[in-house]
Amino acid sequence: MSVPTASSSSAAPPGQPKKAALAAWIGSALEYYDFFIYGSAAALIFPEVFFDESDPATATLLSLATFGVAYAARPVGALFLGHFGDRVGRKKIMVFTLMLMGVSTFLIGCLPTRDQVGTLAPVLLVLCRVLQGISAAGEQASANSMTLEHAPPRRRGFFTSFTLSGTQGGQLLATLVFIPVAALPEEHLMSWGWRVPFWLSVAVAVVGYVIRRTLEETPAFEQQASTEGVAKLPLAVLAREHWADVLRVVAAALIASVSTIFTVWALAYATSDSVGMSRTSMLWVGALANVVALAAIPLWASLSDRIGRRPVFLVGAVGSAVAMFGYLWAISTGSYPLVLVLGIVAFGVVYSAANGVWPAFYGEMFSTRVRLSGMAIGTQIGFAVAGFAVTFAAQIAGPDGADWFAVALFTAALCVPPVIAALTARETHKVPTEHLGERAAATTAHRETVSV
Repeated sequence: MSVPTASSSSAAPPGQPKKAALAAWIGSALEYYDFFIYGSAAALIFPEVFFDESDPATATLLSLATFGVAYAARPVGALFLGHFGDRVGRKKIMVFTLMLMGVSTFLIGCLPTRDQVGTLAPVLLVLCRVLQGISAAGEQASANSMTLEHAPPRRRGFFTSFTLSGTQGGQLLATLVFIPVAALPEEHLMSWGWRVPFWLSVAVAVVGYVIRRTLEETPAFEQQASTEGVAKLPLAVLAREHWADVLRVVAAALIASVSTIFTVWALAYATSDSVGMSRTSMLWVGALANVVALAAIPLWASLSDRIGRRPVFLVGAVGSAVAMFGYLWAISTGSYPLVLVLGIVAFGVVYSAANGVWPAFYGEMFSTRVRLSGMAIGTQIGFAVAGFAVTFAAQIAGPDGADWFAVALFTAALCVPPVIAALTARETHKVPTEHLGERAAATTAHRETVSV
């Protein structure tokens, strides 16, 4: 039976798609400001503040490992937040995750240092980082579900891309805040300067709460709740009807390794003794790349509304594998113009193809009943690997941390599973919202009928 192409009966009222996209953009920007300032601090500040400064290489490795801890916590958070998001709605989860991120980030700015309390300092740091990871586990999945279910059927790629534009905006804001902080005299930077960006999360939490509490629940979720009802156990439905797509999203989500290697490991490598580039100059590379990404992401997403999710995602995945070699090579030369140009191309343009389209690409694999659970669990397992990719890269780079080619090869290898996932996925950009995920459910039901 052919899939109808009429507009959804649960279409959003006029103006709601734009409001949902704007709220998702602002909320994601504010939340990921918190998340990304940790990455900058883990590369530049925390090795000296929280770990043994007598062994810089080990201190850097341990600091980068704490960056990955949040990614390890994400799958656990995804199980709980995905479950409740599919049972009580997208809006409540969006508000909760924002508040949790704001509180945990503010607490990081208040932590005592290793010199003050010894090994308790890194333990407290890890606990706060775990809370950040739990928050991030539900943030993007709930925001993506909200925008996708509010969006016009033929423009879901464009509207859902605002969530990822928001994360890039948050990363840009975090970088811009760290530029003057990193320029402080060493004594002030290591004593109080690094804490200021974390303290600003109080404002983040307040503003984000005001914005997100005014959102309306999505028409798709309300219709699901009023007709068939919400799933009592979304995870059971997910395992029964969408297990293949969950695995596909896990593999595709490994593309996030490109982002973590670019924003964290490459920053640490460029400012290390083997290269010797300044903190401020490298932070500007990230800032300008994110400015370009803010424009590129919605353009790539709009293209996916015309030609499909798969080809655009594949351009980003394959292109990122190649571009990383050029970017890390540029850093190894110490040539700032090369680093700036290739950094913008690699992260601002090429990676944005995959980054801008995945919110729609992944979300369209699932039905309304399990969309938040499916996206949260699938992405967060993949993101967990991406988070620790930074730690693995630090080990692969060798004792002096200078083997950039090995790190580029490692990053390219992590781009292979996303390519395979995209090649085996269904193309869904023309499927009406209310019919998304039906093929997977119908296939499962058919198999169960045959087995009886």
